[in-house]
Amino acid sequence: MSESRFYHISHAGKFLRVHTLTEALALVKKGGYLWLDYFKPIKEDLSALIEPLGIHPLAVEDCLDGNQIPKIEDFPKNSFIIFNAFRCIDGKLLIDEVGAFLGEHFLITVTGNGSDHQWLLSDIEHMIEKDMGTDRQGPAFLLHTLLDYIVDEKFTAIEALEEELDNAEDELLADVSRFNPADLLSLRRNLLALRKSLFHEREILVKICRKDSPFIPEKAIYFYRDIYDHLTKFFELTETYREIVTSLMEMYLSMLNNQMAKVANETNATVRRLTFITTIFMPLTLLAGIGGMSEWSMMTGPANWKVAYPFFILSMGVIGFISYYLLNRLGKKSGKRDCDRVGK
Repeated sequence: MSESRFYHISHAGKFLRVHTLTEALALVKKGGYLWLDYFKPIKEDLSALIEPLGIHPLAVEDCLDGNQIPKIEDFPKNSFIIFNAFRCIDGKLLIDEVGAFLGEHFLITVTGNGSDHQWLLSDIEHMIEKDMGTDRQGPAFLLHTLLDYIVDEKFTAIEALEEELDNAEDELLADVSRFNPADLLSLRRNLLALRKSLFHEREILVKICRKDSPFIPEKAIYFYRDIYDHLTKFFELTETYREIVTSLMEMYLSMLNNQMAKVANETNATVRRLTFITTIFMPLTLLAGIGGMSEWSMMTGPANWKVAYPFFILSMGVIGFISYYLLNRLGKKSGKRDCDRVGK
């Protein structure tokens, strides 16, 4: 649902809310400046500003497009700026595109194209009168207050992402088998979105501090430099966190491979033991099959079975022991050769 709020700010810094655009335009002719704030506007709302305030139609289209990158464009009667506002709510990163038209006697802000939450307007309104002193009057200082708040909220979002990153690291170190790598991928996407926004917004502040915009006076440049410093710091933080996410993903793959190798080694050891036992009993099974095919004996005759069978069983025991001894000795020699090969 679209909503608009119109304010007239006097030279003394007093805010007066007006109900119509016509009333606001009439008041600005008597002095002061305007702040026109639009939430989820339709094209007709912004098109009404083209003739009286000199807003360019292409800038109006950019304001209504929620997929624009942050940028600054200078027109004859205003400067057009797009910024991204970030906020974490219930573990979800929300991105809202903020468009601003800065003129000599007006500031127009457009929000709500990227988010249904009207948090930006409700949070910023109570800060304006507190921060706008008599020495900080004008649309450029009002825009600084707005951008400064947006950038501070970015840091809150970065802190929330940092906490998620710490939790992911703890879960990974606690139990790699229960760790969900999708959490890391989600963090990586959020950090990439934040990094992209910070990169372009830093370029905006470079142009402003370079005095490219004619609607930002020199005495306001010093305040914008502070925003630039914050953006640079946050950009470096996102780069660091992206590297940590990459390291955690590599650690996860390494720990998972180690766990799989451990399971494979245990399986191999079990197979070796079973093979060892089977190899010992294979000749004994053969002898038992041959010697036990008759109720008495095929080799010694029925009269000597009391002597033949104990001797047969004893012979099987001796053969089994010899097989065990030979196989065990061959296994030790093979293991020693493998160790020597690894040592070389």
